[in-house]
Amino acid sequence: MTDLTLTSTSPASLKVDALVVGVAKGANGVVLVPGAADVDKAFKGRLAATIESLGGTGKSGEVTKLPSWAVSATVIAAVGVGDEAVGGRRTPAVYDHEALRRAAGAAVRALAGTRRVGIALPADDATAAGAVAEGALLGAYAFRDYRVASKADHKEPVGRISLVSGAARDRAVKAAVSRAQELIPAVLLSRDWVNTPPSDLPPAALADAAVAAAKAAGVKAEVLDEKALKKAGYGGILGVGQGSSRPPRLVKLTYSGGRGRRHLALIGKGITFDSGGLSLKPAQAMEWMKSDMGGAAAVIAATTVIARLGLAVDVTCWAPLAENMPSGSAQRPSDVLRIYGGTTVEVLNTDAEGRLVLADAIARASEDRPDVMVDVATLTGAQLVALGSRTAAIMSNDDTLRDEIFAAAKRAGEAMWPMPLPAELRKSMDSEVADIANMGDRYGGMLVAGLFLQEFVGEGLRWAHLDIAGPAWNEAKPHGYTPKGGTGAAVRTLVQLAEDMAAG
Repeated sequence: MTDLTLTSTSPASLKVDALVVGVAKGANGVVLVPGAADVDKAFKGRLAATIESLGGTGKSGEVTKLPSWAVSATVIAAVGVGDEAVGGRRTPAVYDHEALRRAAGAAVRALAGTRRVGIALPADDATAAGAVAEGALLGAYAFRDYRVASKADHKEPVGRISLVSGAARDRAVKAAVSRAQELIPAVLLSRDWVNTPPSDLPPAALADAAVAAAKAAGVKAEVLDEKALKKAGYGGILGVGQGSSRPPRLVKLTYSGGRGRRHLALIGKGITFDSGGLSLKPAQAMEWMKSDMGGAAAVIAATTVIARLGLAVDVTCWAPLAENMPSGSAQRPSDVLRIYGGTTVEVLNTDAEGRLVLADAIARASEDRPDVMVDVATLTGAQLVALGSRTAAIMSNDDTLRDEIFAAAKRAGEAMWPMPLPAELRKSMDSEVADIANMGDRYGGMLVAGLFLQEFVGEGLRWAHLDIAGPAWNEAKPHGYTPKGGTGAAVRTLVQLAEDMAAG
């Protein structure tokens, strides 16, 4: 884990190997953002012009490196934050916190292989300092566990980061940076889990990893194996997992924030590999299906952060884990499963398996009557069709809760968008033989999946469903603080939601 410290030392005299400053697109070319004044003075007021002469434009995420003779750092890395923020006579210009987060991440990612890096971006208030710290730590990530012969060809992440802030001694600024130092390691852990080859992370191994993470955070953990699942009637998890030689698990984590606190239930889809089962996926569509446990990774990681931060909210986390494989023992289209609590489901497509394991967990979580219940899942390809690969969907049976999660996601820096649950689509899941089918109208498939899950929510409970199918895995080039591969999607939003509930 990269070490990050706050400092009030002038950026120009900071003893680091590389120094990050911010630039923006101004009306007449590149302009410096706050934090770079001392460095510009050392460059005799020519820093912006020098960056521009090297091709820098201030475009968001663009990194321009230049050798330095005027300051202690060997290299200056100018990172773009996008358009120049405009202030008034009495109102200083304020840069968007997500823009700062992405800029810090892009710069640190571009400086991989550098031992010591200083960051002189706007960080003189708690929110800005927290955002820059988060972005820097998120950018300092690489999954190298399986690099052997090629290890030398792939640089190590930045080793140490010094974050410059004129308010480095301010209590709120320190708290914001401390929060980032608790939050981001959990996001990186969830990335690691998503990136791990499915051969090395079957349900039992992921359950063991969850227990270890929970124990380290002081969270109580319980794991149900296939025998316990059968005894308790978790037909969805068992049905999905029966085609694999590696049996399913159900992980339950419990954190208590104190007597009388509000209760948040988190539920995450944990398909450790999804072949589609007998409704087999095309080969290319399987290539990234190790990420189909991204929802489980998110809720487990978020629960550990909530505990480490000591938030005044009770959390129960449920992670149904299974491997969806085709074999002689696999479930068949037209099989009927009995979900926890008794509802029967006709399986029309074995590749619509995530909703089956979630149904079990949602039904069980409902028995505890939580104040808020949120499930997170890489659930549908239709989510990518509707919202693209970077924006998750929020569906809910409560408009106020949906709005609260949308607001939390925005503050956390995660792109999510509210989506409806049209009642007329429910009829398309009527079954000729069971209570409900696991497939319905193919138009609006993301919404149909949400309506399916809603069937298992306890009466009167506030529930939301986050479909993170696209954002959980980045198939494209790295950008901002987001690497290629596992992203750790939804962890930051869930922690922000828990903070909001604790504050309320």
